[in-house]
Amino acid sequence: MKLNPFNTRIGLALGGGAAKGIAHIGVLKAFEEENIPIHCISGTSVGALVASYHAFGRPAESILSICSTLNLSKILNFTLERGGLFSTNAIRDMIHRDLGDVRIEDANIPLAICATDIETGEQLIFREGNLADVVCASMAVPGLFVPVEINGRTLVDGGLVENVPISPLAKMGAGITVAVDLSHVSRYPKPDNTFDVITNAINIGIDFNTRKQLKNADIAVPLDLSGYSLTNNADRVDELYQEGYQPMKKTIRRVLWYKRMNVVINLIKAARTLLPFKVPEIIKDLKRHIFAAKNHS
Repeated sequence: MKLNPFNTRIGLALGGGAAKGIAHIGVLKAFEEENIPIHCISGTSVGALVASYHAFGRPAESILSICSTLNLSKILNFTLERGGLFSTNAIRDMIHRDLGDVRIEDANIPLAICATDIETGEQLIFREGNLADVVCASMAVPGLFVPVEINGRTLVDGGLVENVPISPLAKMGAGITVAVDLSHVSRYPKPDNTFDVITNAINIGIDFNTRKQLKNADIAVPLDLSGYSLTNNADRVDELYQEGYQPMKKTIRRVLWYKRMNVVINLIKAARTLLPFKVPEIIKDLKRHIFAAKNHS
């Protein structure tokens, strides 16, 4: 485990959640209001889209005005291509319109976008390359959107492997990692048909992995947005924005505490890493001494 007690740079991971991604913008607003800079950012699926806008210098209010009308009906372009019912061309056009035909490495702050190779199951973390291509790949929900070909690889939604992409942040220079999970639900919708059963099954698998992965973040922001739609929240934009803003506003105190206490926190992490190897040996020695004392008595 690599520890640096003097590194207080903040890395933010934004997870997938389709139209619920508006909550991510509220999270960004909370950071802006406290004047806490985000030193690097990673995203998967809709989190990749919001992370890209932030990394290229768009403030939260600007991102909200762009994404507030984002819903599934507006980005669905029926296609006859193999591998999906719809293309990601509307997402590509949106990025070109707002940010230009840019590359990931040209972002104002370090940016990582995650996708999944549908043939190998491998997670691909993009730190460079055409922004629109990679975001489209990260948002290509299997079976719904046509996979995106990049460098000869067939790519789909990054959430299949890591729905909240914490893993890239340390390599990007983060000392404190903050992870926002849009899918931290306690119950799933009662299924009405076969499609609902399949959807719930997929989400349960992804969320199970996400809960384990969130343990790797210094600060997790789990949001239960089960009352919102995955496809269209155009009539609840402000409400959904607050779902991200209010929890992050409360959690900002923990972020500031981490920045002040990072040396102590790193020492505790080091102790936790070392103790599991030392304590069993101590217990074994103690048992041997007790056993020996019993034999002599």
